[in-house]
Amino acid sequence: MTTIDRRTFIETSIGAMGAAVLAARPAMADSITKVGMQLYTVRTELEKDFDGTLAKVAAIGYKEVEFAGYFGRTPQQVKAALQKHGLSAPSAHIDYPTVSDAGKWATALDAAKVIGHEYLVNAWVDEALRNQPDFWKRAAGTYNIAGRAAAAHGIQFCYHNHNFEFYPRQDAGGQLPMDVLLETCDPKLVKIEMDLCWIAAAGKDPVAYFRKYPGRFPLVHVKGLRRVPPASADPTPIAEVLPEITDVGHDDVIDWKRIFAGAKLAGIAHYFVEHDVPKDAFASLKASYEYVSRLRF
Repeated sequence: MTTIDRRTFIETSIGAMGAAVLAARPAMADSITKVGMQLYTVRTELEKDFDGTLAKVAAIGYKEVEFAGYFGRTPQQVKAALQKHGLSAPSAHIDYPTVSDAGKWATALDAAKVIGHEYLVNAWVDEALRNQPDFWKRAAGTYNIAGRAAAAHGIQFCYHNHNFEFYPRQDAGGQLPMDVLLETCDPKLVKIEMDLCWIAAAGKDPVAYFRKYPGRFPLVHVKGLRRVPPASADPTPIAEVLPEITDVGHDDVIDWKRIFAGAKLAGIAHYFVEHDVPKDAFASLKASYEYVSRLRF
């Protein structure tokens, strides 16, 4: 055997042995290494003690927070508070009147850059507005404009769902509003923060959306649901769903392992735990954190 042949033989043998070891070893499960939370969960506490509430959130173990209002603080004050407690804020929620007004939107984008947000999310549209004829088609145009301005600031614009986006609209040719947005908006300018509880409450499968629109869901909201409302032609009123929200993984019908197994396909980069109506906000955040941080999928 020549020197070259011997070397080739050894390298090939080692490669084969390595492949055999890898094949025999079970695949490593994925996990969420940086768990975030939506500060709407502690809105009452933030109103009373902004700095102390952030400290308690960080003490639980959360590394990222998503804002839903700044409680009278300037962007500089918000940034300083985050730094003090070792937190980052990749995202914030913004109302539709701000998104749809060029001047207000520019101000929001400037503030976001100071704080360090990477995403700004339209989280809610008032019922009177969204029930107007052809609203969702018009909203798609508004979001494209907002997304273009955000991109110029280095920020990604997103839309956050509830349950009503997953029911057909006659003024949209029987399409679901969520589908109107995903198919009409520029996929680079407008992405979706999928609220995994609210889509479950509408009886829809988030994984099916991940497969149909891969890479469109960089943010998700993570909160438990005790019961899926009965199927109906119209959305179950928000007020009727809220009592069914629970801590993640506690008396919870959502299959989190299955959903998070599709995280790479979906493009999920940030996970925000939330509870809209907790009896004890910090106890809820702790219970959900312990479940989500230990979950393997």
